[in-house]
Amino acid sequence: MNIQVFMLKQDDPKKCTAAKLVKFGLAKEVSKTQSNTIILDPFAPKTILKQDAAIAKSITGIDCSWNLAETAFTRKFHGIPRKLPPLLAGNPVNYSKLNKLTTVEAIAGAAFILGYEQLAMSMLDKFNWGHTFYELNADLLKDYSEIKSEREIELLLAEYGLIDKKY
Repeated sequence: MNIQVFMLKQDDPKKCTAAKLVKFGLAKEVSKTQSNTIILDPFAPKTILKQDAAIAKSITGIDCSWNLAETAFTRKFHGIPRKLPPLLAGNPVNYSKLNKLTTVEAIAGAAFILGYEQLAMSMLDKFNWGHTFYELNADLLKDYSEIKSEREIELLLAEYGLIDKKY
Protein backbone atom coordinates (compact mmCIF):
# COMPACT_ATOMS: atom_id res chain seq x y z
CA MET A 1 0.00 0.00 0.00
CA ASN A 2 1.44 3.34 -1.03
CA ILE A 3 1.09 6.35 1.26
CA GLN A 4 0.53 9.82 -0.15
CA VAL A 5 -0.05 13.23 1.39
CA PHE A 6 -1.69 16.24 -0.17
CA MET A 7 -0.31 19.13 1.86
CA LEU A 8 -2.23 22.38 2.17
CA LYS A 9 0.54 23.85 4.38
CA GLN A 10 -1.82 25.44 6.90
CA ASP A 11 0.04 24.45 10.08
CA ASP A 12 3.43 25.02 11.66
CA PRO A 13 5.86 23.15 9.35
CA LYS A 14 7.96 22.07 12.36
CA LYS A 15 4.94 20.20 13.78
CA CYS A 16 3.65 18.82 10.49
CA THR A 17 3.39 15.04 10.73
CA ALA A 18 2.83 14.69 6.97
CA ALA A 19 6.08 16.53 6.21
CA LYS A 20 7.92 14.19 8.58
CA LEU A 21 6.51 11.16 6.78
CA VAL A 22 7.75 12.58 3.47
CA LYS A 23 11.16 13.42 4.99
CA PHE A 24 11.63 9.81 6.12
CA GLY A 25 10.47 8.37 2.79
CA LEU A 26 7.32 6.84 4.28
CA ALA A 27 4.96 8.96 2.17
CA LYS A 28 5.05 10.78 -1.13
CA GLU A 29 3.81 14.35 -1.40
CA VAL A 30 1.35 14.72 -4.28
CA SER A 31 -0.11 17.79 -5.96
CA LYS A 32 -3.16 15.93 -7.27
CA THR A 33 -4.90 12.78 -6.18
CA GLN A 34 -5.60 9.66 -8.19
CA SER A 35 -8.89 7.84 -8.71
CA ASN A 36 -7.60 4.59 -7.15
CA THR A 37 -6.56 6.10 -3.81
CA ILE A 38 -8.47 6.18 -0.55
CA ILE A 39 -8.90 9.84 0.38
CA LEU A 40 -9.09 10.21 4.15
CA ASP A 41 -11.95 12.66 4.53
CA PRO A 42 -13.59 13.18 7.94
CA PHE A 43 -16.77 14.33 6.16
CA ALA A 44 -17.07 11.35 3.78
CA PRO A 45 -20.40 9.51 3.79
CA LYS A 46 -18.75 6.05 4.04
CA THR A 47 -16.39 4.64 6.66
CA ILE A 48 -13.21 2.83 5.69
CA LEU A 49 -13.51 -0.95 5.92
CA LYS A 50 -10.90 -3.66 5.41
CA GLN A 51 -12.40 -4.67 2.06
CA ASP A 52 -11.53 -1.20 0.71
CA ALA A 53 -7.94 -2.46 0.36
CA ALA A 54 -9.10 -4.43 -2.69
CA ILE A 55 -10.19 -1.29 -4.55
CA ALA A 56 -7.28 1.03 -3.76
CA LYS A 57 -3.54 1.13 -4.40
CA SER A 58 -2.82 3.92 -1.95
CA ILE A 59 -4.00 5.92 1.05
CA THR A 60 -3.93 9.71 0.71
CA GLY A 61 -4.01 11.94 3.76
CA ILE A 62 -5.10 15.53 3.25
CA ASP A 63 -2.85 17.54 5.55
CA CYS A 64 -4.69 20.62 6.77
CA SER A 65 -5.46 22.52 9.95
CA TRP A 66 -8.41 21.22 11.97
CA ASN A 67 -9.56 24.85 12.18
CA LEU A 68 -9.85 24.97 8.39
CA ALA A 69 -10.93 21.37 7.72
CA GLU A 70 -14.50 22.12 6.68
CA THR A 71 -13.26 24.56 4.05
CA ALA A 72 -10.40 22.28 2.94
CA PHE A 73 -12.74 19.38 2.26
CA THR A 74 -15.17 21.41 0.15
CA ARG A 75 -12.49 20.98 -2.50
CA LYS A 76 -13.08 17.95 -4.70
CA PHE A 77 -10.34 15.35 -4.51
CA HIS A 78 -10.20 12.49 -7.01
CA GLY A 79 -10.29 9.16 -5.29
CA ILE A 80 -12.36 7.05 -2.95
CA PRO A 81 -13.46 9.21 0.00
CA ARG A 82 -13.58 7.40 3.33
CA LYS A 83 -13.81 8.58 6.92
CA LEU A 84 -12.21 6.77 9.80
CA PRO A 85 -14.33 5.21 12.50
CA PRO A 86 -13.90 6.94 15.88
CA LEU A 87 -10.35 6.83 17.23
CA LEU A 88 -8.64 8.61 20.12
CA ALA A 89 -5.79 11.01 19.41
CA GLY A 90 -2.42 10.14 20.91
CA ASN A 91 -0.70 13.37 19.91
CA PRO A 92 0.12 15.85 22.71
CA VAL A 93 -2.05 18.67 21.31
CA ASN A 94 -5.31 16.71 21.18
CA TYR A 95 -4.45 13.82 23.51
CA SER A 96 -7.40 11.46 24.09
CA LYS A 97 -9.83 13.60 22.05
CA LEU A 98 -12.10 11.58 19.82
CA ASN A 99 -11.34 12.04 16.10
CA LYS A 100 -8.86 14.95 16.52
CA LEU A 101 -6.09 13.06 14.76
CA THR A 102 -2.91 14.26 13.13
CA THR A 103 -2.31 13.25 9.53
CA VAL A 104 0.02 10.42 10.57
CA GLU A 105 -2.54 9.11 13.07
CA ALA A 106 -5.24 9.13 10.40
CA ILE A 107 -3.07 7.38 7.83
CA ALA A 108 -1.78 4.85 10.37
CA GLY A 109 -5.33 4.16 11.53
CA ALA A 110 -6.43 3.57 7.95
CA ALA A 111 -3.43 1.31 7.28
CA PHE A 112 -4.24 -0.78 10.37
CA ILE A 113 -7.88 -1.18 9.34
CA LEU A 114 -6.87 -2.17 5.81
CA GLY A 115 -4.51 -4.85 7.17
CA TYR A 116 -1.16 -3.08 6.93
CA GLU A 117 -0.14 -3.12 10.60
CA GLN A 118 3.63 -3.08 9.99
CA LEU A 119 3.32 -0.07 7.71
CA ALA A 120 1.24 1.73 10.32
CA MET A 121 3.74 0.98 13.09
CA SER A 122 6.69 2.14 10.96
CA MET A 123 4.96 5.50 10.52
CA LEU A 124 4.02 5.84 14.19
CA ASP A 125 7.57 4.89 15.26
CA LYS A 126 8.84 8.19 13.85
CA PHE A 127 6.97 10.13 16.56
CA ASN A 128 7.76 9.93 20.27
CA TRP A 129 4.01 9.84 20.98
CA GLY A 130 3.17 7.40 18.17
CA HIS A 131 3.03 4.43 20.54
CA THR A 132 0.43 6.36 22.58
CA PHE A 133 -1.93 6.48 19.60
CA TYR A 134 -1.53 2.74 19.16
CA GLU A 135 -1.96 1.98 22.88
CA LEU A 136 -5.14 4.09 23.11
CA ASN A 137 -6.67 2.41 20.05
CA ALA A 138 -5.16 -1.10 19.82
CA ASP A 139 -8.39 -2.95 20.63
CA LEU A 140 -10.52 -0.66 18.48
CA LEU A 141 -8.16 -0.96 15.52
CA LYS A 142 -8.16 -4.76 15.76
CA ASP A 143 -11.96 -4.80 15.94
CA TYR A 144 -12.36 -2.26 13.11
CA SER A 145 -10.10 -4.37 10.89
CA GLU A 146 -12.54 -7.29 11.23
CA ILE A 147 -15.75 -5.34 10.57
CA LYS A 148 -17.56 -5.80 7.27
CA SER A 149 -20.30 -3.14 7.46
CA GLU A 150 -21.07 0.29 8.88
CA ARG A 151 -23.85 -1.26 10.97
CA GLU A 152 -21.24 -3.40 12.73
CA ILE A 153 -19.35 -0.20 13.58
CA GLU A 154 -22.44 1.19 15.31
CA LEU A 155 -22.77 -1.98 17.39
CA LEU A 156 -19.09 -1.92 18.29
CA LEU A 157 -19.25 1.74 19.31
CA ALA A 158 -22.16 0.98 21.61
CA GLU A 159 -20.15 -1.87 23.13
CA TYR A 160 -17.18 0.46 23.77
CA GLY A 161 -19.40 3.32 24.93
CA LEU A 162 -18.14 5.55 22.11
CA ILE A 163 -21.39 6.37 20.37
CA ASP A 164 -20.71 9.23 17.98
CA LYS A 165 -23.63 11.33 16.77
CA LYS A 166 -22.31 11.08 13.19
CA TYR A 167 -23.15 7.35 13.20
